[in-house]
Amino acid sequence: MARPRARVGLTGGIGSGKSEVAKVFAELGALVIDSDALAREAVAAGSEGLRAIAARWPATVAGGALDRGALARIVFDDASARAQLNAIVHPLVRRLALEREARAAAGQLVIREAPLLFEGDFYKSCDANVLVIAPPELRITRAMARSGLSRDDIERRIAAQIAPERARELADYTLENDGTLEELRAKATQLYSILKNA
Repeated sequence: MARPRARVGLTGGIGSGKSEVAKVFAELGALVIDSDALAREAVAAGSEGLRAIAARWPATVAGGALDRGALARIVFDDASARAQLNAIVHPLVRRLALEREARAAAGQLVIREAPLLFEGDFYKSCDANVLVIAPPELRITRAMARSGLSRDDIERRIAAQIAPERARELADYTLENDGTLEELRAKATQLYSILKNA
């Protein structure tokens, strides 16, 4: 399946502002494919992914729906279980993403928004990769306000993600989100122009 000319990976840890950058890119005309949304679709009621999860961890499915909390408790601190879950979900997400990419208009920038972009090899198939970063304390404050998670939960999630220093080495472009929302949107708009004309 042929893909559009320009595929851009977009990533950033929890509370970094990645989703706001994706929103700006979409407003400017990009096709944004949200890996988290596709992951939810991949395990929706009646899906192939949900059936596979039910076969592996029956207690995580009730009434034909996934109990995300139960699944999170199993996989968060267990690397082997997490790898098994990824082996179920990731191929389905890739397939759904390629279906979405096929709908892109000629010359349209395709943004693959993925929290774990650099944890696998997918970033190597992108024409460019963008990292959104923010100071740790700011990330924690934002994530707590948005998600309702405790500080401890967010710190554990940050610790489980790729180190920002390593992500910066792998990224082609880095957006520093250490100011206002307006400043981030301005930076994203400028970067979009660069990516579109690359």
